[in-house]
Amino acid sequence: MHKPTARTRRLATLIVGPTAILVAGLLVWQGSNAAFTASTRNTGNNWETGSVTLSDDDLGAAAFRIDGVVPGQTGSKCLVVTSQSTVPGQVRTYVQNLGAQGLESNITVSLQEGTGGSFADCTGFVPTTTLPPLSLSTINSSINDYATGVLPWSTTGTAGETKSYKATWTFDVTGLTQTQIDALQGKSVSVDVVWELQSS
Repeated sequence: MHKPTARTRRLATLIVGPTAILVAGLLVWQGSNAAFTASTRNTGNNWETGSVTLSDDDLGAAAFRIDGVVPGQTGSKCLVVTSQSTVPGQVRTYVQNLGAQGLESNITVSLQEGTGGSFADCTGFVPTTTLPPLSLSTINSSINDYATGVLPWSTTGTAGETKSYKATWTFDVTGLTQTQIDALQGKSVSVDVVWELQSS
């Protein structure tokens, strides 16, 4: 029988060593593959934005559209604002779009916040906060955006929350001479009253 040479024996040793390591590794990997496993999962995660919605009961009509106003005349109107929001927030009141046609310094408005009443009828309105009367020109220069808005109302994010408002206007000619009063004939003024809700 042919006896292996020293060179063949060294070559066999070099091959057998790495092969043994490789086989052992495969056995360990196979063993790991057969281990017990377990997991748990929290499913259905989702994020959806809330919404802020305001409406009022004026049915698209202006609260005041008074023709033939005379000095000293006054009047009131109510409005109910409803929040259909799903997140908490704060409503503030301010004015925009002043149409200054000569009466902006003589029509004063006092705004009240409270409960009860409606756009059709102020019966049952109970004030909780009252702002002093100011001329429309003064209101327009100082209460004209959300940052300067008044009568803050904090909503909870429950749909259907309401707040009532009552505006009382007066054609104020206090301190004017008869000539100055006569000069106001044919003049007018217009304005938008805004209730804005921003989420907390």
